[in-house]
Amino acid sequence: MPPNPRFVGREAELDTLRQLLFDDEKVRTAALVGLGGMGKTQVALQLAYWVKKSKPGYSVFWIPALSEATFEQACGDIVKKLAISLSSGDKDPKCLLRDYLNSPGAGNWFLVVDNADDHDLLFKGTGKSEGLIDYLSESEGGRTLFTTRSRIVAGDAANSDVVELKRMSPQDATSQLEKSLIRKEAVHNSPDQVQELLNELECLPLAITQAAAYLNKNQISVADYLGLLRGTPRDMVSLMSREFRDKTRYKGTQNAVATTWLVSFEQIRKFESAAADLLAFISRIQPKGIPRSLLPPCESEEETTNAIGTLCAYSFLSSRGDNEVFDMHSLVHMATRIWVEQRGLTEEEAEKAIRHVYEVFPNDDHENRFLWREYMPHALKMLQDPEAENIEERYDLYHWVGRCLKQDGRIKEAVQALEQCHRWRSREYPEEHPDRLASKHALASAYESNGQVKEAIDLLEHVVEVRKRVLAEDHPSRLSSQHELASAYQSNGQVKEAIDLLEHVVEVEGRVLDEDHPSRLSSQHALASAYESNGQVKEAIDLLEHVVEVRKRVLAEDHPSRLSSQHELASAYQSNGQVKEAIDLLEHHVVEVEGRVVAEDHPSRLSSQHELASAYQSNGQVKEAVDLLEHVVEVEGRVVAEDHPHRLASQNNLAVACREDGQVERAIQLLEHVVEVRERTLAENHPNRLGSQHALAVTYMKDGQVERAIKLLEKVVEIEAQMYDEDDSRREVSRYWLEKAYALVREEADEEASLGEVGSEVEGWWSGNNGEGETTN
Repeated sequence: MPPNPRFVGREAELDTLRQLLFDDEKVRTAALVGLGGMGKTQVALQLAYWVKKSKPGYSVFWIPALSEATFEQACGDIVKKLAISLSSGDKDPKCLLRDYLNSPGAGNWFLVVDNADDHDLLFKGTGKSEGLIDYLSESEGGRTLFTTRSRIVAGDAANSDVVELKRMSPQDATSQLEKSLIRKEAVHNSPDQVQELLNELECLPLAITQAAAYLNKNQISVADYLGLLRGTPRDMVSLMSREFRDKTRYKGTQNAVATTWLVSFEQIRKFESAAADLLAFISRIQPKGIPRSLLPPCESEEETTNAIGTLCAYSFLSSRGDNEVFDMHSLVHMATRIWVEQRGLTEEEAEKAIRHVYEVFPNDDHENRFLWREYMPHALKMLQDPEAENIEERYDLYHWVGRCLKQDGRIKEAVQALEQCHRWRSREYPEEHPDRLASKHALASAYESNGQVKEAIDLLEHVVEVRKRVLAEDHPSRLSSQHELASAYQSNGQVKEAIDLLEHVVEVEGRVLDEDHPSRLSSQHALASAYESNGQVKEAIDLLEHVVEVRKRVLAEDHPSRLSSQHELASAYQSNGQVKEAIDLLEHHVVEVEGRVVAEDHPSRLSSQHELASAYQSNGQVKEAVDLLEHVVEVEGRVVAEDHPHRLASQNNLAVACREDGQVERAIQLLEHVVEVRERTLAENHPNRLGSQHALAVTYMKDGQVERAIKLLEKVVEIEAQMYDEDDSRREVSRYWLEKAYALVREEADEEASLGEVGSEVEGWWSGNNGEGETTN
């Protein structure tokens, strides 16, 4: 960022900042706060060059905080520039930079954190997870300046050491205009009109810059520009001013900015309609991170390039460097919405925008993940607006947005989007309409991922019933809904029903699909998972080894389906006593790869960490298991509901690991919570409910609370007698522990008296297969 040759004035604010940061040894952090467009960045840049010139012992750094991505990118650039060693093992550039600035070797330094406007982005980590503020150093040798529009951010970041950037003086505003104009004589030839223009613009630096850009491009006089401003209908200006204040919560100085931008918008509309169409479209989406590929194309690529160039020439758009992603200032964006509204086109432009975004929005195939992540903020912004509520494409877009959100592990948002789609299609389409059934299927899948298993089953049973009536036995949609219903049955503890359904699906797909077809492999995977849950571990391993082998041939290393089948195979290995093989598969493939490619709170990543912790526990690595499960439980506590099956399973397994680590009281506390929630939400004979009751009973015994253990175990044994065959290992293990508890009450010395040999074997089975230890995959 070179020095700004057009910078003028602001000496009072600069002097205050110099005194705060470099004369007062007690102050290490200050904030510069003011309205967007007031010139905060340029003041900070001026101060940075002053430090570079006047404080040769200081290093100077600059980090934009527009988003987490820009923050991390800047940290990475600085780390690379400083050649900071990665030997610490921490590859997060934010952590590396923070640690470096905290070190004596960093010396004295000055850091500008620019555009720190998002309070949640900076401070979201308080007590729960890290915000950007947690990656900033507070070393004695450092000085930090935040620029922000938010007084809340300023106060939280710098306490009382806040400098407010107010309206520029008329003299400085005149100097800025003169420096910004190509024809500088215009300022001297018409001084009265210049002052009138600056008064109309309220001496706001951004408005002055925009006005100068307009004057330079169109080569009109200051008087002509002033005439355009004053020629705007009064009611339009009044309405725009009110809406501007309402939407931004700022008063006074914003009115003229909006007026200036509206005049420019009208000029563009008259002379470059393609650029005006782009402005109208952008008014419906997010102002930041706009992919060029999302913009509606003009009649030719050249016309599109020219339209974008016009918006960039007015500084309404700025390129991130490659001309593929653009940003619009949020105040400019707000002005575009006001401009569209004043022309009475809000509904029309909203409909056009939704139809276009629906056309270009990708499906949820894994290969499209980078594209949908670029488009997602813009689609969500459009869908949050109330306009265009009754067009079909809005709900078609909801469908794909929801499915892609689910793929990214954003389950709650996925449910909300898919509910919107399902409600509309249920109202508008007949029962057998393919799109209505597809939305019901997708919503059920999201419900299952969100722990709403009963709601998922209700929806899927209806979908399966209708599709059986209207579709052939081997139709992909019919098989897909049967597969999904089987998955929900398994989640609900109805394992036999799941197996029956999946064996049918696998048999049909085996006749009509190729060996490496994704649907066939997915169904085999699901059947193997059900076999494992039913204790048919060898059958599960045989199927999964086949699925893993085929997917290794046809899918990339980081493809979710390949990782999922490796995860499931590791689980089956563990259930079969092949613990080392399970750990190797999880450590060196699944967990390692997911750590690189999916977010920390993605369900698949958490599930794999859970599974690895379970394998550690089976291998006697109890402390490693506790550490990993504590992380999983903490993250799930932030992102999923209290009664979500995965969260409860993780708490259950953490409790068992804590018990083995000697933390019996903590184990009891966790298990009592799990049992209480499951008794409220699961059927009496649900395997997970029985498993947590069993685990709590054993933990009570470890704590000497034998009577409480007996009460729980008697209930478990009674229910399992109605569910399983006489020689089922699940019944044997429960009877073993109950006999052991009775023996303790009778004060029998020999604790192995009842089922000694059998008990020793089946206790291990419980810890590895849906008893005390539970899977979440």
